[in-house]
Amino acid sequence: MLSSDTPATAPATAPTGRPTLDVAVVMRRERLHGPSSHWQPWRWTLDSVQPDEPGFGTEPRLLRDDGGAQQWLHPGFKVELFRDEAEGYHLNAITPTPCWFVLWRMDEEATLSTEPIPRPVVVTLSYYEAGRWLDAQETVEQVPAPAEVVDWVRAFVDEHYVVEPKRRRRPESFRSLVDRFGNAASVSTEKKRGRGAGDV
Repeated sequence: MLSSDTPATAPATAPTGRPTLDVAVVMRRERLHGPSSHWQPWRWTLDSVQPDEPGFGTEPRLLRDDGGAQQWLHPGFKVELFRDEAEGYHLNAITPTPCWFVLWRMDEEATLSTEPIPRPVVVTLSYYEAGRWLDAQETVEQVPAPAEVVDWVRAFVDEHYVVEPKRRRRPESFRSLVDRFGNAASVSTEKKRGRGAGDV
């Protein structure tokens, strides 16, 4: 079984020139208890994100099955840092517990096991990217990232993230007035005269 304390592999640079880390994802199946277990005896969840190693191979494999739980290793994921996601990394890095975000989907049919298993699709460290996946109704889970990975992200953020200056909001008094049809409206301070205008 893999340990969550396994040290991270050294960051590298992808052919694209972007910083990258090779990781593997561990998914866990655990038995449910209580009334809901009658119709759903098991639940799949994200267990951990580990440094990828050559010995892991390239295909998912069962790590543990004790009858009450299973762990499946999914190797071969690459986490790249993109400049246009710098703010998303920043928002993740400043939280009390910076995280890995993993999007995963269930197999439609049983292929590696007697039942369908979950398949991680992509791993990111960007808060914004994870948010876009959630907006698309995807399944996204998170687990804490180790300190050395957080330091790696923060160094990237320090180099590439530029805080956008807040634009000064135009005072309401300078907003152009329009009528209910969207046409420009004028305001007059001249006192109205005639019947119905306040004169008696």
